Amino acid sequence: MSIIQATNLHRTFGKEPLITHVLRGVDVTVQQGEFVAIMGKSGAGKSTLMYQLSVLDTPSSGQLFVDGTDVIALSEKERTSFRLNTLGYVFQDYALVPDLSARENVMMPLLMRGELWQDASAKADRAIDDVGLAGKYQNLPAELSGGEQQRIAIARAIASTPKIIFADEPTANLDTVSSKQIIELLSNLNRTTSQTVVMVTHEREYALGANRVLHMEDGLIVQEEILRPL
Repeated sequence: MSIIQATNLHRTFGKEPLITHVLRGVDVTVQQGEFVAIMGKSGAGKSTLMYQLSVLDTPSSGQLFVDGTDVIALSEKERTSFRLNTLGYVFQDYALVPDLSARENVMMPLLMRGELWQDASAKADRAIDDVGLAGKYQNLPAELSGGEQQRIAIARAIASTPKIIFADEPTANLDTVSSKQIIELLSNLNRTTSQTVVMVTHEREYALGANRVLHMEDGLIVQEEILRPL
């Protein structure tokens, strides 16, 4: 069953006569429980595609259904609610609030959804345990290594049990050991819980845990590589 269905997605920036075509009619289907990696050189359009699929940006034209919802038709308020209740995000810069503890960073999306503090705190601690950082609940981001900060970012993404996790270059600022640990964490999450994961990466090595790799060039998917059939 498909959880993402994108048809003829275009994304342009600027106005005539200085229009930049970043996506040029992309078709993508992601199955529920699938781990899909998107690869390509800088400027190929992979992060722009990720931003469309993850409802962080709106395509210039095309159709996009995520978890059965026509997300292009949603109002901005509805899109915000949809992201908060359906999707999880892991960014390359971690996007942690420096003055909040690890627990509080993970709690933020839960509190924004209206959950009680006590319930959000318990869910946050469980998620932190799940990413292997039990006991780090009170640590500030500055007291954690880069790899640990990214684990907290993943804990934040999974604490609300989203339908899909989007990871945009999650290893970009990490050393090799930490990078492998983060990829292994995402792969294990996908394998053990059937969590749908869509990840952008530059590194072929880090895409090997995916079910499929989509290769992009010049705003188009030019190759689809099946590594591990569902």
